Amino acid sequence: MKKWNLVIDVAKCFNCNCCTLACHDEYFDNEFPGYASGMPKHGQNWISVTQRETGTVPMVEVSYLPTTCNHCDRPPCLAAARDGAVVKRDDGIVLIVPEKARGQRQIVDACPYGAVHWNEERQLPQAWPFDAHLLDKGWKRTRGAQSCPTQAMRVLHVEDEEMQRIVAAEGLEVLHPEYGTAPRVYYRNLSRFRSLFIGGSVAGRIADVVECVDGARVTLEQRGRPVATARTDAYGDFRFSGLDVDSGAYRLTIADPRFLPWALEVELRGQSVYLGDILLSPQPNVAQAAAGSPAPDAVPVQ
Repeated sequence: MKKWNLVIDVAKCFNCNCCTLACHDEYFDNEFPGYASGMPKHGQNWISVTQRETGTVPMVEVSYLPTTCNHCDRPPCLAAARDGAVVKRDDGIVLIVPEKARGQRQIVDACPYGAVHWNEERQLPQAWPFDAHLLDKGWKRTRGAQSCPTQAMRVLHVEDEEMQRIVAAEGLEVLHPEYGTAPRVYYRNLSRFRSLFIGGSVAGRIADVVECVDGARVTLEQRGRPVATARTDAYGDFRFSGLDVDSGAYRLTIADPRFLPWALEVELRGQSVYLGDILLSPQPNVAQAAAGSPAPDAVPVQ
């Protein structure tokens, strides 16, 4: 049987909040019996976008993570509900039935993702119902997916075997797999929101002028093994992205035939590391040649 799934590409989200606004437009002050009661005008976003910043000016990475009800196959809210207040449909969608859920605040507390909201005025737990009332009318996409200008949201109506093939082929992930709830909201490029970077700007003195060093080879190693290599750009900048939080000690080396070798031990913990301006020392023969002196027979290696 085909079931509904949502795929969110973190790399494509730029915080326009069109999905959030489309959801608010659909549910604020509107009643859909059996699906959802009207959401409050203020204080709730059934689809929300979290912003994350890492790094130090001028080298900063900003990423955005849209979150909503995960429509879990093993929903904790269903286990906590009484009298059929939460149902798990055969097509994968989880619904909090407004006519049965009144007063059941334990449904809010049961969600480990914080995706169920409490409507104080209506005394109702509420969450995004995957626009089930529209899909049941024949719609193929949710309001959020339709409104997304970058197509960061993709709705898939496929059988579980096909979905797992897509998950494997595209490297999709879910939020907090350790919760064991089996979400139907998947993420592409989730590492963009979770990972850190090490970066810097390389300069060197050439003919008594400090210049950006273009094309220097930068190598990142960990425990004696290369992790990645890069070349500095025209501004002397380099950046190693996609590094794990709290991944520990790295060794960074910079090599350029015009300058002496440079190395530094870098510790990566909870924040990205921007090393700032790195000033390389010129090779003695290069420096003396620039000054009009004869080059030495041997070059010291540091």
